[in-house]
Amino acid sequence: MTEYKLVVVGAGGVGKSALTIQLIQNHFVDEYDPTIEDSYRKQVVIDGETCLLDILDTAGQEEYSAMRDQYMRTGEGFLCVFAINNAKSFEDIHQYREQIKRVKDSDDVPMVLCPWPHPILAFWFSNATSNTSPPTMKLDIQCEQLSDARWTELLPLIRQYEVIRLDDCGLTEVRCKDIGSALRANPSLTELSLRTNELGDGGVHLVLQGLQSPTCKIQKLR
Repeated sequence: MTEYKLVVVGAGGVGKSALTIQLIQNHFVDEYDPTIEDSYRKQVVIDGETCLLDILDTAGQEEYSAMRDQYMRTGEGFLCVFAINNAKSFEDIHQYREQIKRVKDSDDVPMVLCPWPHPILAFWFSNATSNTSPPTMKLDIQCEQLSDARWTELLPLIRQYEVIRLDDCGLTEVRCKDIGSALRANPSLTELSLRTNELGDGGVHLVLQGLQSPTCKIQKLR
């Protein structure tokens, strides 16, 4: 039987253990119990083949950072978890990603970016019998000059989140092309803030093109 070693990484308190236990035991844990290192095994079927997942739930606290190289060296795939209500935990993912690439000495390492709690799952687990709406998915970044690599990481979120705030992020006309595309492709996006960016006439035109799309549902623009 083929065995795959999966490592769950992310800052402390973002929900790595809750996500792992949900996968292994189909049980949602809503209490925070700091983890140093927990290992789980589960038999699954992948592409019609029965496989064994060896899942390592790791510590996110900074005092355990010295252990990271060791588990990154043995991992074959990585689940990078961040909290949807904690922008810093999302920013930390870049550090984990670069460390994984350095330790593995490769840019071609399987990694999945996982927002937690996933809004739909959180809705099912916490409000299954109520009429409460799922939480709003927000991306709020301010006063950060976004590099090409950082922008590439953010694009999947821009294309699916409901509220996007990118104030004073050094956005240019090139970035506006991606934003215009997201406005057309993401009907969930209802609020967009691009204040204190030098977009230029061309950039503004690209954003306006996205706003004019029939699929665009923007309600608040800054």
